[in-house]
Amino acid sequence: MADNPFRVPPRITKQNSHFWTGGAEGKLNFLRCQDCQHWIHPAQPVCPECWGKNLKPEATSGLGEVYSFTLNTQQWVPAPDHPYAIVLIEFPEQKGLRLTSNMINCKAEDVKIGMKVKVAFEEHGSDPKKFYVPVFEPVEN
Repeated sequence: MADNPFRVPPRITKQNSHFWTGGAEGKLNFLRCQDCQHWIHPAQPVCPECWGKNLKPEATSGLGEVYSFTLNTQQWVPAPDHPYAIVLIEFPEQKGLRLTSNMINCKAEDVKIGMKVKVAFEEHGSDPKKFYVPVFEPVEN
């Protein structure tokens, strides 16, 4: 999914900019509580584990596995990547740390639960409103 014209630009704020701009450096950044080390996504002002406010962006490994997925076979808009998989990725950094995204470089029908994946990024927009959408591809065996 190269520069997908159907991606809706996110509302980038001080609280979530680490997530949308980390792709420039190839990093998938989530907030992490500095008091209890709990990873937090989506971004929020308080840690849901300890109620701490000492949150800082940190890069994950960018590796994960397909926790769940669905295949979109209905073509809602003209796009070359049809059908496609919408995947829910779980990260090894923390049980329950998940992100919904798209799968690339893999036929939709080849996506499987438990499949090992790594993050890649789609670049969108132009300076100063450039953002990076995390997408996932299979890890080479």
